[in-house]
Amino acid sequence: MIGSTPSTVKSAMRTIDIIEYVVARPTGVVAQEIAAGLAIPVSSLSYLLATLVERDYLARDGRRYLPGPALDRLAAPRGSLSLADRVRPLVKSLRLQTNETASFFVRDGWQLEAIVTETAEQSLRYSISVGTRSPIHCLAAGKALLAAMPQAELDAYFAATPLSAFTPGSITDETVLRAELAQVRATGIGRTREEYTPGICGLGMAVTAGGVAAGAFAVAIPMPRFTEELEARTIAKLQQAVALFAAAEGPAA
Repeated sequence: MIGSTPSTVKSAMRTIDIIEYVVARPTGVVAQEIAAGLAIPVSSLSYLLATLVERDYLARDGRRYLPGPALDRLAAPRGSLSLADRVRPLVKSLRLQTNETASFFVRDGWQLEAIVTETAEQSLRYSISVGTRSPIHCLAAGKALLAAMPQAELDAYFAATPLSAFTPGSITDETVLRAELAQVRATGIGRTREEYTPGICGLGMAVTAGGVAAGAFAVAIPMPRFTEELEARTIAKLQQAVALFAAAEGPAA
């Protein structure tokens, strides 16, 4: 129809309106004023405000709402963002596209540390907390990072670190693990099958920043759902996440 306004999603428009309203009043504004100023029902407004505060787009000081730190991150140059901030949207996308727990790990010495994680919204799921440290040889992300190491660094790892067993499926033989890492190096995909947590399979891929391995994306899948079709789809999503990260980082120096 000529002259009509393109259709919009009301909740999205209201969310943007709320952010703009609060930003225009940086000293803070109470919910009742937002509701009156934007003609938003209080029942809808409370949910939107809670979501914006949870995601740090707004901050709360008593009854007043203020611009949140996530707004500054949106405006900041990518180079000033932490690695966690740079990968967080990609980890969330992995979780949403696979409906499985997705994480990003970095090396902490000869261990892995989870710096971003998104837990699957299924009753049977794997869960890991940010800050958790895990053995590098038993996780898919760890194998991806081991495979990316220069040979001298990999030799130092094996010399310094015992390959402990955590489940009957843990690889504790250096020769066997080295052979698997050669496959990971060829395919880019780290795999685990009940090697650290019983009933959990993992898929992981490393990413580089500045020409060195910066960390690895990983998806953890319970055995009952680990089909060939889901494995292939998850690998495709991991490859997409790695490609998007590389494109955003730009060419290595």
